[in-house]
Amino acid sequence: MNIARSFINWRKYRQTVSELGRMSNRSLHDLGINRGEIERIARAGAR
Repeated sequence: MNIARSFINWRKYRQTVSELGRMSNRSLHDLGINRGEIERIARAGAR
């Protein structure tokens, strides 16, 4: 994987963590996500 692709994936990861982190616990629950899963979900989404 090249540097540009790594940077793009890192930005996607950070954006996802940020957006999910701003959501209320109730909103996350409605999506079937708990706060402890945010980083795992962001990593999976950034691939």
